[in-house]
Amino acid sequence: MSTPQRDPYPDALRACALLVVVFGHWIATLPRLEDGRLVDTDHLLATWDAAGLLTWVVQVVPLFVFVSAAVSSDGVARRVAGGGQWNWWAARALSLARPTVTYLAVLVALAAASLLSGGRLLGVFDQSLTIHLWFLLMLLTVQALLPWCLRLDARFGLGAVLGLVAVAAGLDLLRAGASSPDDVRRLGALVDARPAGIAWLNMLVVWLLPQQLGIAWKRGRFRGAGAGAGLLVLGAVWLLLALASGYPVAMVGVALAGNNMLPPTLALVGVMWLQAGAVLLFEPLARRLLAGHAPARAIAVLGALGMPLYLWHKLAELPAAWLGERLGLPIDAGLPGEPGFWAGRAGWIALCLLMVAPVIALVLRFELRRDRDVPAVDDARRAIVGGVALYAGLAAALAWGVWPGAVVALPAVALASWQLRRRSGTG
Repeated sequence: MSTPQRDPYPDALRACALLVVVFGHWIATLPRLEDGRLVDTDHLLATWDAAGLLTWVVQVVPLFVFVSAAVSSDGVARRVAGGGQWNWWAARALSLARPTVTYLAVLVALAAASLLSGGRLLGVFDQSLTIHLWFLLMLLTVQALLPWCLRLDARFGLGAVLGLVAVAAGLDLLRAGASSPDDVRRLGALVDARPAGIAWLNMLVVWLLPQQLGIAWKRGRFRGAGAGAGLLVLGAVWLLLALASGYPVAMVGVALAGNNMLPPTLALVGVMWLQAGAVLLFEPLARRLLAGHAPARAIAVLGALGMPLYLWHKLAELPAAWLGERLGLPIDAGLPGEPGFWAGRAGWIALCLLMVAPVIALVLRFELRRDRDVPAVDDARRAIVGGVALYAGLAAALAWGVWPGAVVALPAVALASWQLRRRSGTG
C-alpha cells in the first residue's frame, strides 16, 4: 500500500511560523556597544512603542499550535484507539529531547570555556540562549493533553473551544478582582496591574485553545473563506476591545512593553482568532501556490530544518556579535527613528544568517549520522519518568540561563532521552 502524501499547506504554515520566530528574535535583539565592545542588549519592544503592533503578526505560537493539532489529530486518534497513547507522547518528547541534549552540551562547553577564559560575550547573552526553550515546555504540555482534547471535540464540538474561552475569561476576571460592570470595562488595566495569582492556570488554558480550535478545523467544524473572514473580524474586534479595556498592546512577555504572555491573557486569544481566520481565508490561494514541485521541495527542506533552526538560531547571535565587534560593524544602530537604525538591523540579521548557516550545517551533519528511527518507550512508568526529567531540565535552563541552568539541565534531559526510548534503541 502506498503511503499517502503529506498535505503541504499545514507544513508550509508551520515552516513559515518558525521562520517568523527566528527573524523576529534577531530583529528584536539590539546590541549595545561601549568603546567598540558589546556590553548589553536591548529589546526592540522596550525602545519602540509601535513595535507592540508588530507582535500581532510575529506572535505565531497560536498558529503553530493550531496547525500542529490539526496535523497530529488523526494519528493520535488511531494511537489512542489502539492503546498507544503513552507511546505517541513519548515519541514526541523523545524527538525534542535528543536534539536538545546536543544543544545543551554545546552550551555547557561554552560555559566552561567562558569560565576559563573570562569570556564576556556569553555573560551578555546568557539568558537569551535558553529563553526560547519555554516553547518546548508549552508544546509538550498541550500535546500530552491532545487525546483529551480529541474527546472534548467529539463530545462538544466547537462548544469545547467556547468552554476554554470562558475558563480563560473567568481566570482573568478573578485576577482583576472584577465585581462591577465598570471593573469589566477596565478589565485589561486591572489585569495588567495585579499579580497573576490563580490566572497562572491560563498558561495551560490559553495554549489549549488553539489546539482545540485546530482539532475542530481538522474535523470540518468550520471551513472556507467566509469562516476565515468572520474569524478575522472577530479577532480585530476582540483586540480593539482588549486595548480599550487596558490590556497591553504587545503580545510577548517583555515587561517594559506590558505583559500578555506570563501568563497569557484574554488579549492573546484575539491573535489566535486572527491567525486561524487568515489560515482559512488564504487557503485556496496558498494551495494553488504550493501545487508545484519546487514549492513542495522547499517546504520539505524547511520542515527538516525546523527543529534545528529553532534550537540553534539564538546561539548565532553570539558569534555575530563577536564578528561585528572585530570588524567594527554598526551592529549598535541606536534607537528606532535615528539615522541608520534599520540599515543596522539589516546588517545584524545578515550577520546572524552568516553565523547560523555553518552551525546548522554541522548540527544536521551530526544529527543525520545518528539513528533517527529510535523507537519510543510504550511503558507508562518510564514515559512519566522521562517526561518529568525533561520538564525539570528545560525548566532549569529556562530559569537560570546557560550558567548554571544548562549545566543542571544537561544530565536531566539526557536522562529523559534515555528513559523515553526503548532499551533496544540506540543513541
